[in-house]
Amino acid sequence: MTSETTEAPSKNDQTPHQRATLTINRVTAEDIRASLKAGFADFLARPVMSGFFGLFYALFGILFIWALVWLGKIWMVIPAAVGFPLVAPFAAAGLYEMSRRIQMGESFGWSDILTVMANQRKRELGWMAFTTLFIFWVWVYQIRLWLAIILQDASFSDVDGFLSIVFFTPEGWTFLAIGTVVGAGLSAVLFSVTVIAMPMLLDRELDFVTAMLTSIRVVVENKGVMLSWAAIIAVTIVLSLVPAFLGLIFTLPILGHTTWHLYRRAVSPTKG
Repeated sequence: MTSETTEAPSKNDQTPHQRATLTINRVTAEDIRASLKAGFADFLARPVMSGFFGLFYALFGILFIWALVWLGKIWMVIPAAVGFPLVAPFAAAGLYEMSRRIQMGESFGWSDILTVMANQRKRELGWMAFTTLFIFWVWVYQIRLWLAIILQDASFSDVDGFLSIVFFTPEGWTFLAIGTVVGAGLSAVLFSVTVIAMPMLLDRELDFVTAMLTSIRVVVENKGVMLSWAAIIAVTIVLSLVPAFLGLIFTLPILGHTTWHLYRRAVSPTKG
């Protein structure tokens, strides 16, 4: 793993914490493997606490989809189910803090982790949450736009009818194709600006713009490896959604812990 140093912004515009130079490293497939191993070890070290975050996320997803069906928003079921994982990086904040403390050899309990999560509303991580939710709503409304354009003559009153139209008609295939392409683009943007930024903002006193730019640079300078990591996340999340979101109880914590360790390998600890 080699490294190269970014140019630090003007000292006059920074806090003492920000004046330290950020060092972005070259990451390899071995870094992903090692991060996955460390993430799985963190999960096994505190399985109940880690699983709690996964369970909370899964239950929220189930209730979200149920509410859409109850409200008669049948058209939103598929985009919501597919787009819901977009907010996973923010939901994993507690997992990042757990991994940070385990890595530092610090003891912690429920109150320690939950307090840190609650305090994030006073820090820059809150702005990242806004960015994440904004992209999620862009995803939902662009689906609504294509639904109106492509399936304007279709009628459906329940989930089965909607799925039948989407998966078994030429118009539905067109809708899926366009939605997949647009969704892939939005997911790529969100992944690039959050994959490193989320754990970085929990770990350091930085503004969210600097964190996003650093995250983008890590992705750009390590395209192949980071694309592989994005693919691993996407496949894992999709498979986790199949058993009524319940697979997220295990996969979300492991992915969250792993992301922390990958961040620590991609951006060297602060010096100065």
